[in-house]
Amino acid sequence: MTKRKFHETIIEVRVLSEEPFVLGSLEDMAFAIRDGDCVGSVEEKGRRELDGKQAADALYDVGSEPGFFMLDDGGDIIEAVENEIEDEE
Repeated sequence: MTKRKFHETIIEVRVLSEEPFVLGSLEDMAFAIRDGDCVGSVEEKGRRELDGKQAADALYDVGSEPGFFMLDDGGDIIEAVENEIEDEE
């Protein structure tokens, strides 16, 4: 597994509105709170360091895949990328 470290931050957004709030996108939510008919707050709820395997699993959890960080499913650097890194050193 790679020695690289990754980070996960959990953020909670609270929205108060007169009508039910339907989340479209983060941009829409920010606009609704900043310029629209809603009030909101943002709070950091947690933070942790992840190893390669945990990062690979977390990427799947959020709808992405390990290749986003150039990892395989086991949390190892993808071989082609690892060879490039070694060549640069």
